[in-house]
Amino acid sequence: MTKASIQCRRFLVQGQVQGVFYRASTQAEAAQHDLTGWVRNRDDGRVEVLACGSNAGLDALETWLHDGPPRAVVASVTSEPADDLGMSGFEII
Repeated sequence: MTKASIQCRRFLVQGQVQGVFYRASTQAEAAQHDLTGWVRNRDDGRVEVLACGSNAGLDALETWLHDGPPRAVVASVTSEPADDLGMSGFEII
């Protein structure tokens, strides 16, 4: 994948998404789509995701974020373009 073909998106996921393995599951899902970036819990109860890769990979991750792992109850997912931070791998922070 060329640098020009890499896209990045920032997602905010709201609902019952903390304490249900959402971050670890997101990390595994991102790896399946060769995405780089990170996922973290926010103090307001949401989960924030920054992911970079192909549009197809980002679309697949976004679709998955709407469901999440089995114990999650996702109320909403918002998405916006983000800057590429040049990360390698996908981290839980």
